[in-house]
Amino acid sequence: MFLFQLPDDVLYLILSYLDYKSLCRLSQVCKRSHHFTVRDGVWRRIAKDFINTESISKMKISQNWSRGVCRKDILLKWKINLLPWIQLDDDVLYLSQAADIGAYHLRGAEGGRFQHNRVTVFSGHQEDVCRFTLTDTHLVSAGGDGKIIIHDRKSDYSVEYYGHNQEVNCIDCKGELIISGSRDRTAKIWALRPNQLGKCLHTVPTYDRVWSVAISPSLCTFVTGTACCENFAPLRIWDTERCHLVSCLGSEFRRGAGVLDIVYESPFQLLTCGYDTFIRYWDLRVCSRKCVMEWEEPHDSALYCIKTDKNHMIASGSSYYGVVRLWDKRQTRCLQMFQLTSSTSSPVYSLCFNATHLYAALASALYSLDFRTSGDLWDF
Repeated sequence: MFLFQLPDDVLYLILSYLDYKSLCRLSQVCKRSHHFTVRDGVWRRIAKDFINTESISKMKISQNWSRGVCRKDILLKWKINLLPWIQLDDDVLYLSQAADIGAYHLRGAEGGRFQHNRVTVFSGHQEDVCRFTLTDTHLVSAGGDGKIIIHDRKSDYSVEYYGHNQEVNCIDCKGELIISGSRDRTAKIWALRPNQLGKCLHTVPTYDRVWSVAISPSLCTFVTGTACCENFAPLRIWDTERCHLVSCLGSEFRRGAGVLDIVYESPFQLLTCGYDTFIRYWDLRVCSRKCVMEWEEPHDSALYCIKTDKNHMIASGSSYYGVVRLWDKRQTRCLQMFQLTSSTSSPVYSLCFNATHLYAALASALYSLDFRTSGDLWDF
């Protein structure tokens, strides 16, 4: 084809006017057209309109996410009901079970095959791990025993200290800061420097149980999400340097509308969810008193956890029957719903995902949804 004798920059400009269906058809014309149209640069603009995708190979799978085409698997089961928490770091899945945190390898194509033998175990708590968070070098855990434990991910070294008088319900870590929140109605800032591990920099009285915390990517502020039982401003932003109250998010929350999870997308944009059944999207550049968008769980269930691809997709975990929902920010209704269990009702306590899989932790099992199913909707 004479078309593909043109310079690359001219071809990129011409192909930028095509939609994804036209590009798919063009890729089937000849080998030269196929060779050029499968480049990521050709699809970069179009990829921005799809959920949970980074490249052309993932765009095929993105359609499976949008249409709910997947295979459900039970990766692990245990006999006693727990409050598990999971985190995903490349090809390693971290799962808390009672007082321990195990690391499991995900191998095989696209890191999907689950290895049942734990490669590492992080321990030290006398009661259940409530939550934990990861950095490049550390795993920081918070427990029902009031302890905070800083584990070195590459060695057996750890530092533990009693951070609160009661259970530590939530924790976040970025840069050289750790933020913890507790049932004792305080949030605390800790140093994550080698010579100051365990040093409390500030204590913030919240006058209510703290269910969730999140540090801004800018490291200048952090957010606390409280139970909304004693103080009816459950979302508050604090300055990390002086711990002054910067602002309160939202207004007129009803009693008990506790915030269970907070996720930052940028220093100015964050998502929250909780007992009042809403996912709320806040943009601090616009207004802190009102969210810019909100989505309601259609079955009036509390939302325990959320994750985002930082583009268009949100995944949420509901409080009954292991219901996971996918949301598209450009739509008002739920995009897809997956009920992981029908025999017993359990909240989705935690979830995470990559381009091909979604993992969800329920009271007695760890589930996966594999979106690499056969019958791809496109043929390149």
